[in-house]
Amino acid sequence: MLQNRNTMKKINIDDFRITAPVNISELPTRYDLKADEDKIEKKLRKVSKKLAEIQNTMYAHGKYAVLMCIQGMDTAGKDSLIREVFKEFNVRGIVAHSFKKPSPLELKHDYLWRHYKRLPARGKFGIFNRTHYENVLVTRVHPEYLLYENMPDVLSVDDVDESFWDRRFDEINNFEKHIAANGTIIFKFFLNLSKEEQKYRLLRRLNKPNKHWKFSGDDLDERKLWDDYHRCYEDVLNRSSKPYAPWFNIPADDKPTARYLVAKILYDTLKTYEDIQNPELPPEEKAKINYYKEQLNNE
Repeated sequence: MLQNRNTMKKINIDDFRITAPVNISELPTRYDLKADEDKIEKKLRKVSKKLAEIQNTMYAHGKYAVLMCIQGMDTAGKDSLIREVFKEFNVRGIVAHSFKKPSPLELKHDYLWRHYKRLPARGKFGIFNRTHYENVLVTRVHPEYLLYENMPDVLSVDDVDESFWDRRFDEINNFEKHIAANGTIIFKFFLNLSKEEQKYRLLRRLNKPNKHWKFSGDDLDERKLWDDYHRCYEDVLNRSSKPYAPWFNIPADDKPTARYLVAKILYDTLKTYEDIQNPELPPEEKAKINYYKEQLNNE
């Protein structure tokens, strides 16, 4: 019997949450929702609208913020995922930041300073496209980058030992624990792309002139370090997925599926916050609603 590709598979978001030590090579990069692309995109639009409604209520409620962190290898689909998942949002309620090479000013502060500065206010969604985890990913693969930070205890790469990384992970975990305790709901998504799919996407950039701007020869240099990056990602997932700031493995070889999974995880989690409600009018104002209506209707 043929599988009905318009019957979407129900998902359990806990299947994607990292709650125990993982071997990154065993995590899936594909996930079959048992539906065709059109069906997945329709379901995504519905979930996105529901998320936008939650954000509107959060804005009025004013007691929680949402921080969504996205990490993944180059071409994992971070930018398009943000565009598609949040296209139904009111722009006042969402702000995205893409963290690139630190500026001279940022390098005069500790490495978390620029991330603190861009945390979302209560009532808003904040998106970190590449995140504070770059400081235990890129700098771990390229420890020479740490010399630009001018830290007093790092004079050469020989000073960067395991105790340095232990300290940095403690700092990141404490940073997230602090903001979570003060009303920020944290989601961390690892867009898990296979090396084969990355090759296909890089070739597509090279084969399409309108995509050439996305390509750099450095992309191939970094691709050669795939195994090094994955060892670092595995350490990140195992050392920093906490109940207050969980990591989710998102199979990213199929972009529509990855987008839907992220949206569904966000929605299914946020709808459990029963205290996120529109505030009630003060009793004296509520008692005057009919009076105000009458004033307007009699203009």
